[in-house]
Amino acid sequence: MKRSTRHSCSLETHTHRTVDFKLFVRFIFHASLLTAEREAILLFEGWLTETSLLIANILLLLISLVVLDKASHVTISNAVKVSSVTGFGKTTVGFILVGFSTSLPELCVSVIAALSYGQTIGVAIGNVLGSNIVNVCLIIGIAIILMALKSSKTANMFPHITKEDLGSLYFGLFVASIIPLSLVYITYASQIVGVILLVIFIVYMYQLSKIKVLKEEGSLGEEKGKLRWYSALTSLGALFVVLSSYFIVDTASFIATILGVPPVLIGATIIAFGTSIPELATSLKAVNQGHPEIAFGNIVGSCFINITLILGVPLIASPLRVNMTAFLDLVIFSLIANLFLWYFLTSEKISWREGAVLLCIYALFLATTFGVIQLR
Repeated sequence: MKRSTRHSCSLETHTHRTVDFKLFVRFIFHASLLTAEREAILLFEGWLTETSLLIANILLLLISLVVLDKASHVTISNAVKVSSVTGFGKTTVGFILVGFSTSLPELCVSVIAALSYGQTIGVAIGNVLGSNIVNVCLIIGIAIILMALKSSKTANMFPHITKEDLGSLYFGLFVASIIPLSLVYITYASQIVGVILLVIFIVYMYQLSKIKVLKEEGSLGEEKGKLRWYSALTSLGALFVVLSSYFIVDTASFIATILGVPPVLIGATIIAFGTSIPELATSLKAVNQGHPEIAFGNIVGSCFINITLILGVPLIASPLRVNMTAFLDLVIFSLIANLFLWYFLTSEKISWREGAVLLCIYALFLATTFGVIQLR
């Protein structure tokens, strides 16, 4: 429908051009690109021009990027303090606290799938597997290259990551690999599988919470008294990372729509990448601040949480059995990415080449996803 037609309809139905508050709330919080575009026209028609809307969204995008940077800094800085006070390794803090917080977008998709009584469970499963591929290949790949550039092209991992923390990374990668492979082998996933996944999540989180390393600075009473404050700031910072990521995706999608970019292309690029922005922002900030162990813990922790908690929730809620063979390509790429990262972690040093390999795997994944390359 042309803009003039919409405008005439608006004149017939509205004698006064006032901003509807309900439309405003729906516009701000609605996740649907096309619905947001229609509601923007209804809301601002006769009040703001298309150019004004474009400028407003660009400003909101820039503000969201600033908030993302600051929130990432708050998250990582306070995660380091939590590690120091509690005696937990930085990798463990990244695995549990930062990893869980940055997995909120995937958790939201999972909850929506659960509320739909299984109608969108395929979206939830694809989101989990796809996010894990992005986490390991793209985010870890970029983080490794950044580490190499900051430390003479070769990064020594062992001074940063203890053997205990390496064990948690290995187990997280093992679970993130063996569970999808097992589900493809048994062909179907059901509510029982969902319960098993949640049990694995709860048991391992409990086991991980008991692993501590005694540190002198962790025994200071003054610092221990600030533990709740540090933990709250870490979670709050991660929450703002997630919120700013949402607005980045939403405004970027709106800008692309106004500029005439097809909705299919927007969904396959901006929105698909959007759920991994929190992991990307916090991981790169951690590496930049000299805490790569938090970055690795964050990514592997997110993968573990995705494949247990976030996959388990919709499976339990769904009365349907899901045919996992439909996700075979995603499972294969996820397995390949995890095996490569496992191999890289066993090396004493990681260079830019390892990061480049992971990025190449991600490029191959995109090429097969868009049909540029046919593997089968």
